[in-house]
Amino acid sequence: MAPEEFDVIVIGGGPAGENAAAYAIAGSDRTAALVEHELVGGECSYWACIPSKALLRPGEVLGTARHMPGVEEKVNAYGLDVEAVLSRRDDFTHNRDDSSQVLWADAAGIDVIRGSAALTGVREVTVGERVLHARHAVVLATGTTASVPDLPGLRDALPWTSRDATNVREVPKRLAIIGGGVVACEAATWLHELGAEEVTLVVRGAGLLERNEPFAGELVAEKLRKHGVNVQLGTSVRSVTRETPADTGIGRVHGGPVTLTLGGEAGDPDLTVEEVLVATGRTPATGGLGLELVGLPDHGYVTVDDHLTVRGVDGNWLYAVGDVNGRALLTHMGKYQGRVCGDVIAARAQGRTLDGPRFVASADLGQVPQVVFTMPEVAAVGRTESQCRADGLDVEVVTADINVAGSALSRDDYSGRASLVIDRATDTITGATFVGSGVAELVHAATVAVVGRVTLDSLWHAVPSFPTVSEVWLRLLEERRLLEERRKPS
Repeated sequence: MAPEEFDVIVIGGGPAGENAAAYAIAGSDRTAALVEHELVGGECSYWACIPSKALLRPGEVLGTARHMPGVEEKVNAYGLDVEAVLSRRDDFTHNRDDSSQVLWADAAGIDVIRGSAALTGVREVTVGERVLHARHAVVLATGTTASVPDLPGLRDALPWTSRDATNVREVPKRLAIIGGGVVACEAATWLHELGAEEVTLVVRGAGLLERNEPFAGELVAEKLRKHGVNVQLGTSVRSVTRETPADTGIGRVHGGPVTLTLGGEAGDPDLTVEEVLVATGRTPATGGLGLELVGLPDHGYVTVDDHLTVRGVDGNWLYAVGDVNGRALLTHMGKYQGRVCGDVIAARAQGRTLDGPRFVASADLGQVPQVVFTMPEVAAVGRTESQCRADGLDVEVVTADINVAGSALSRDDYSGRASLVIDRATDTITGATFVGSGVAELVHAATVAVVGRVTLDSLWHAVPSFPTVSEVWLRLLEERRLLEERRKPS
């Protein structure tokens, strides 16, 4: 049987793969196949970004209402309606039904093929008994899966991963979360709001959110503790045991009580909970892809150049976008890479040169924005102070409390902090961090400043509207001017 012919074959139907396929064939008669072994829409749509934000938003709204005179009197006696929150989450994930995503693919001229795919030759992909051939490109967009550390007893205990947490059906009364990153902090936030009475974060490191500026993790830890979450820093898990482990389904308690034997500096006592959530990182989903048949390692991240072409493979036909290439493990950056990759494939298919910035991925190298939707939120872009100094940059940092009219008006208990990392040689921002309620909406302005290399003198004329939280930009620029004044000779 002759192989089925497509111009582009994308393995992995998440947002990055969808974008790569759509951009590669847009406005042309080229054909594309999208191969997916689970759900079209990928991790983000059903098990990560979308359900997690649907679970976090109600708690944020309730928290604001509880600190707003005229409203707080009406809501202080009430908590969340858990059933309604979970129902709204299910609406956003379409109860894990990808029909609408498939309709989108059909409308875009993309053939959806169900099954697990593997490379079986140059430009050749096999899905079950079907053999597909790509005239121009094969794109790897398989993402990552949750990592479960090889700790004694942990895997046998059938712990929760992020998929269970975002698709929670049964809220455990006592919960341990191993990890201190984004997934751990966000899950601790919404599970506590949904009724988990005892939530313990077991964190091996010295702080939360250690890839951010230190003050961000400190403020999140402070707020979590204030709301009753037990944050144990500098604590490791030596072993895990569970009474009668049972696979009861996603988002449900997986058996009897779980005991964690801890090994912190203070000799922490054992911790017994109803469920343990592992949030210790992600592993690239490259096993079984047949990478070894094209001369690549059969596991690990797939290294690409700035055109998203896989390094070490001749012929410019194999690409990798999204988490699987390890450059920036975020949905919006994967979608960005998909757009760049699709444009590169289209240009090469038409014999055009790759002149111009649209064909070069650069925003995922030191210019990455991210929001952590905890309470308070953490929004950041670019590099931290320590990262800049490690890269040899001469930087200075200005900080300011978010204490402006707009923040005071938004809620009575508002507190927050902001910082800019400034490259002294170019007088431009290389990183920015905001911590506080609703700061997610501040980060894009910072992203434009970082990507556009806007000077601080120019930013002085970007006047924030009054009264908004964005006025913190003026406070930060004023702090910079004070530093400059102090440096002038007397």
